Amino acid sequence: MSDSQGPLWEVFVQKKAGQPFVHCGNLHAYDKEMALQNARDLYTRRGEGMALWVVPTAAIVASSPEDQGSFFEPSNDKVFRHPTFYPMPDVIKHM
Repeated sequence: MSDSQGPLWEVFVQKKAGQPFVHCGNLHAYDKEMALQNARDLYTRRGEGMALWVVPTAAIVASSPEDQGSFFEPSNDKVFRHPTFYPMPDVIKHM
């Protein structure tokens, strides 16, 4: 996945410490340093984030919606893994 602008990179931004990284878009860059600098310039120029991840698009692996049943079936029968049984203290904001 490359063209005259360089490979495509996916950009994830963390807005505040303790919060998850959120996908915000993509960009073209020839190497990881250029990708980080371009991501900073494009996606955090107004102070929207405090940390960045850049990942080559070609490196992302995803499950297929068609495989949902067989792929996720083993974990669906283990209800103890779901946090619905545990009360969360009010002081915990980001979990």
